[in-house]
Amino acid sequence: MIAVLKHELHIYFRSLTAYVFGAFLLAFVGLGSMLYNLQAAVSNFEFVLSFGCLVFVVIVPILTMRVIAEERKLKTDQLLYSLPISTTEVILGKYLALLAVYLLPLCIISLYPLIFSQFGEVYLPTSYGSIFAFFLLGAALIAIGVFISSLTDNQGFAAGIGIAVILLNYYSVSLSEYVSSSALGSLIALCLIIFALALIIRYVTKSDSIAYAFCIILLAALAILCWVDTQALEGLLPGIMTALSLFERFYVFVNGVFDMTGVVYYLSVIVFFLFLSVQSLEKRRYN
Repeated sequence: MIAVLKHELHIYFRSLTAYVFGAFLLAFVGLGSMLYNLQAAVSNFEFVLSFGCLVFVVIVPILTMRVIAEERKLKTDQLLYSLPISTTEVILGKYLALLAVYLLPLCIISLYPLIFSQFGEVYLPTSYGSIFAFFLLGAALIAIGVFISSLTDNQGFAAGIGIAVILLNYYSVSLSEYVSSSALGSLIALCLIIFALALIIRYVTKSDSIAYAFCIILLAALAILCWVDTQALEGLLPGIMTALSLFERFYVFVNGVFDMTGVVYYLSVIVFFLFLSVQSLEKRRYN
């Protein structure tokens, strides 16, 4: 794993990838600091991070698009399978390298509250709690980007899908207001989501039985829920869209609440998508 980590860091810092990523993140957060802390004279640095999280829509897919897709395109992923390490260690090495690239500009950003506190009253616990949540948010989005990159050998396609997924998650709470909250609307939408997830599982595992079992179990659970209490489906889809929003949980930290459920949720997303990335590579190894 350490060898993979060093190799990936060497690639990132010998190319423009790490520098472009860091420049965009620092520029966007710097713009937010100018607008909120300097021009508007607002002492809350967490509002700057709330403004700056929009940049993840662009920079995370650009950072993660090549991590596995390029290996598949150049056929160098065959070399990874010959290494005396497991697929899990390969994914962890690549993911830790991405986190290192992300942490460097974040370390610079973490100095901003201390600098601003010299010229005004800045509540440091909320500021650094929000920075911690900002790190977890970026780490979760990077894990999603790694999984998307593992599904294709086209970097442009991986970046495009990544931008679409993160943008959808960013606006999911706003979109939930326009989604049907009726029981029938929720039922239809949930059935479509179950079928889509089953297709993803079929693609990742190449196993019809696992995909069918997943689909049948969830559809049966949904049918039981409808039979027991139909009204339970009312407003269920908008509620799910809000609950799955990574950005909405970040705003809880911005509002001054250190939410442990949010921390657990971010860690769960990271583990889940890294697990899917491992399964995607394992599928290609056995193929």
